[in-house]
Amino acid sequence: MAELKPGVHQLFLREEELRQAIELLFYAYRDFTAEGDTVLAKLGLGRAHHRVIYFVGRYPGIRVGELLAILRITKQSLSRVLGELIRQGFVTYKPGPKDRRERRLELTQPGVDLERRLTESQRARIAAAYRAAGAAAVEGYKRVLLGLVNETDRTRFAGAVTPPPRTR
Repeated sequence: MAELKPGVHQLFLREEELRQAIELLFYAYRDFTAEGDTVLAKLGLGRAHHRVIYFVGRYPGIRVGELLAILRITKQSLSRVLGELIRQGFVTYKPGPKDRRERRLELTQPGVDLERRLTESQRARIAAAYRAAGAAAVEGYKRVLLGLVNETDRTRFAGAVTPPPRTR
């Protein structure tokens, strides 16, 4: 949390303000995922599939174990979701370069197209919000989000934003 100057009141830490922030997160997530949900539903897919498609697209060649660590779901859940994406031709896997037992995941061309389609509305929504808020607010927003992420995963974003100070 940023250092506050003497005399600055921490009204944003009041119960009602915190509850409003929680509520805003729920509404924002609902609207952030709405268009993608519609596209996915037409394919018989859901948000779990979207997360897999997103991270496989973001990190081509990601190992199954790495994806499990990001998503924090069971192997069984990932297997079900990944199996469906492979059957529908959106994801494929290749053996690792050194260990052929290793499974490296990649999007197929239809998977790349679907990921772009799903991400485009989200990217546009974030870009519009960023433009409206301005650079200082965007930096603050990123710091808040980073503060919500567990400390282990924060290291993924080292250097991307100024991290919040460690809590004791």
